[in-house]
Amino acid sequence: MTYSKVKYEGLKKLCHIVFEKFGFNPEDSKTITDVLLLSDLYGIESHGIQRLVKYYSEIKQGLIIVDSSPKIIKETPISAVIDGQAGMGQLTGKRAMNLAIEKAKASGIGMVSVRNSNHYGIAGYYAKMAEESGLMGISMTNSPAVIVPTFGKEAMLGTNPIAISIPAEPYPFLMDMATSVVTRGKIEVYNKKHEPLPLGLALNKDGEETTDPYDILYNVPRKLGGGLLPLGGSKELTGGHKGYGFALAVEIFTAILSGGSTGNYVHLDGSGGSGTCHFLCAVDYGIFGDKKSIESRLSKYLDELRSSKKAKGAVRIYTHGEKEVESYNDKIKNGIPINDATLHEIDDICQFFHINSNDYIIKVKS
Repeated sequence: MTYSKVKYEGLKKLCHIVFEKFGFNPEDSKTITDVLLLSDLYGIESHGIQRLVKYYSEIKQGLIIVDSSPKIIKETPISAVIDGQAGMGQLTGKRAMNLAIEKAKASGIGMVSVRNSNHYGIAGYYAKMAEESGLMGISMTNSPAVIVPTFGKEAMLGTNPIAISIPAEPYPFLMDMATSVVTRGKIEVYNKKHEPLPLGLALNKDGEETTDPYDILYNVPRKLGGGLLPLGGSKELTGGHKGYGFALAVEIFTAILSGGSTGNYVHLDGSGGSGTCHFLCAVDYGIFGDKKSIESRLSKYLDELRSSKKAKGAVRIYTHGEKEVESYNDKIKNGIPINDATLHEIDDICQFFHINSNDYIIKVKS
């Protein structure tokens, strides 16, 4: 599988047009595009434009309702529950974090739990919204069950990412991590490349380690068994129970608090609706002391981590968010790598809508 580097601006214009063709208004199309392409700019291929065909399919199935209007079900000065009404996850997620930010600025903290939504892209986008507002942001989402519990062979939890962001210099702190060893989207990428999975990522239907993406992409949605391993792998010795615990905690914050669907009831195949749940939180850390002093202490510590002694053969220690900034700057300048299979999917969608993809897919010469 080969990759082509494609100019960001052309991709952005194309995504705006495609999402408007899907039925979204220009403002909402811009929001969805921003979330989608930020993932590619950060170097997270699994959650970027390769998801375009997924959204197209789910809209056609009626899984995503384009003209949905999310509703606030319960609200206090510091919290809310939103029913996403099966709308686009990026739009519901942004609305929920904006509400959390508003409450944090008024009361010191804002927490919003969301039910009945859809895939919302990278969790870090929403945590970063709070960070860019001078707050600490926390973002979580559940997803269709694809993780097996420790000692299990049936997928019961989603990949359930957690993201945390807070201002610092010269880079904000931004941690965005799945609670599985890899995301389902990365399994899709391996499948597109026709490459085997590394050992230690997944189990087949018999509960044995597998290198075949088919065991996840085909068997898991059909409840045939198997799934991704939680962070730490399949054994307590390597800490698999800790990743399992983190994934379960995300289910509590998202599905249980909102009254929504846990991962084993969020569907991968589109039957019966999605039901994805989120949790968005913003904290004005000024409630703990002087904000500039807190930021200064954090910046100093992050710098000490980067400057600390390195392991044999290592040339650099990163702090969370640093690679994303460097990737963003590189891809804005030099283009976003997209594999052939994804380009083919994009072209198929463009043909359906009578769009000339060559007007927007502008490849960067090596």
